[in-house]
Amino acid sequence: MRIVLLTGFEPFDQDLVNSSWEAVRQLDGMQLGDDVRIVARRLPCAFATAGECLAQMIAELQPAMVIATGLGPGRSDISIERVAINVNDARIPDNLGEQPIDTAVVVDGPAAYFTTLPIKAMVKAVREAGIAASVSQTAGTFVCNQVFYLLQHALTGSGVRSGFIHVPGLPEQAVTSGQPSMALATLVDGLRIAVMAAWGTKVDVAQTGGQVS
Repeated sequence: MRIVLLTGFEPFDQDLVNSSWEAVRQLDGMQLGDDVRIVARRLPCAFATAGECLAQMIAELQPAMVIATGLGPGRSDISIERVAINVNDARIPDNLGEQPIDTAVVVDGPAAYFTTLPIKAMVKAVREAGIAASVSQTAGTFVCNQVFYLLQHALTGSGVRSGFIHVPGLPEQAVTSGQPSMALATLVDGLRIAVMAAWGTKVDVAQTGGQVS
């Protein structure tokens, strides 16, 4: 049985839930084919431990594909990330109270890593289902970007495709923040479609996804 590892994060910044984990956990065990299934796992929102936890999951499960997800406060759509950068620059402390500023994710590592997922095909599939989606050109500089960078760093040359998706918050999170949100059922459906497109697409489609500024 081949495994697609799908991760989400624990709550952070005083939230009681994290939309990424609430959505991902509902896809745990879903079959993508006769011999392919999703395994969902939760990561800590902490610079010191998230990467180590992810590495342990990969070593244990030996996945055929890995897609990490995280909450993107202020995002209004399912944002499929293109690039992770070698910078930690935390706007707020993580769940262990750490707030690295202008440090490297990996000392002497490359400046950036690109996703190895077919991001345009994934966006196309999600949009065709009537769910808002886009290619994102920045994964930020918090724990999400760190996990994305470490994921790509770990799997370089392995042949295992991997990447990162940011998702909006849930409506209950938007009550106090006033930020955009997406219903949980829509998030789950959008992620399901994105994962299926990632698994089933070997050569990405050519369509616009860039930004003017």
